[in-house]
Amino acid sequence: MHKSFPLNSAATLLVLLSAACSGSKVPPPPPAPQVVVQAITPRAIDVTADYVAQTEALNEVEIRPRVGGLLETQAVDEGSKVKKGQLLFVIDAQPYAVAVLQAKAALALAQAALDQSDRDLARVRPLSTIDAVSQQELDASIARHDSARAQVEAAQASLQTATLNLGYTRVTSPIDGVIGRAQLKVGGLVTAYSTLLTTVYSIDPMYVNFAISEARVLEIQRELGGALNQSAKSTRTFRVLLVDNSEYPYPGKMNFIDAAVDNSTGTLKVRLEVPNPDQLLRANQFARVRVTTQHLKDALVVPQRALQEFQGKNFLWVIDGEMKASQRDVVLGPRVEQELIIHDGLKPGDTVVIEGMQKLKQGLTVAIKPPAAAESPIAAAPPASDAKPGNAEAKPAAAP
Repeated sequence: MHKSFPLNSAATLLVLLSAACSGSKVPPPPPAPQVVVQAITPRAIDVTADYVAQTEALNEVEIRPRVGGLLETQAVDEGSKVKKGQLLFVIDAQPYAVAVLQAKAALALAQAALDQSDRDLARVRPLSTIDAVSQQELDASIARHDSARAQVEAAQASLQTATLNLGYTRVTSPIDGVIGRAQLKVGGLVTAYSTLLTTVYSIDPMYVNFAISEARVLEIQRELGGALNQSAKSTRTFRVLLVDNSEYPYPGKMNFIDAAVDNSTGTLKVRLEVPNPDQLLRANQFARVRVTTQHLKDALVVPQRALQEFQGKNFLWVIDGEMKASQRDVVLGPRVEQELIIHDGLKPGDTVVIEGMQKLKQGLTVAIKPPAAAESPIAAAPPASDAKPGNAEAKPAAAP
């Protein structure tokens, strides 16, 4: 005779057997996201402002001939250095050499006439004292003598002009510098004071021109305690950055401030003078002028990539003592290269996330990753499809 189990006991046994056969486990919690952090420590920093600038030669002389004729010789190569007085071009001198000979002959003829009038006057003057000749004849002799002397002076001036013109056929450099491109080839016809042969640029020192806004002018005046003047120009130094962002090795000093603000741009023109011994600067090339506007002794500075922006607000991720992340709204100051100055929202000793903030949420526990093992900002950026409302949609803020 079989014994029967109660119905409730059988159901319980089936449940136990089913649970034992399934072998299910509770999933472990996800690992804490790894981030790279930076401790905030006050430090001294210079706040700078950049201005678009352009170089200018101190002297930029257009070489134009003083006499006309055929261009016979180009004495120097284009782009080479020249000295003051060095020969640049030669114009056909034969017509001017002939003019000199003609002027010399005219001078000799005038001098002969003057000598004859001297002798005539020397004979007439004693005779007039004994009334051997009339006063009219004496006056006529004196007039012929004065006329002959004037003819000699005119001939001398003509000879001097012809000699100058002959010398002007040799065109020389008026300054030390670099010669530009020749505008006329050998054999071309030049016109006096009209044809441009070339341009010579001085190279050391150089000018750097830029313009500052009216607001910046007022700031500088307040810093100096008065108007921009000669003493202010002599004490300020400026850094020049070239088009490849490299810093020019020689600082510039201000040597000119325009007297009036430009009505069309609302800016004030400023000029620097910089040494150029290596000829790294050329006339009319573009550059930037970097000016130190402030010196902050205890600034709180974070890398620009640490800043996040969401719905018009700027914030940072801060890690507390329990390794939990929280958003901190901040007030931005100026940017200094790849760093941002924080005016409000941080305090010394705060720990700020500088990489890995894409996966953070408010109150989430994180793990610190050494900076050497940090991913690059491009590799660390999550795909757009992984964005989550409230935190992952935040994007790095644009530079102020």
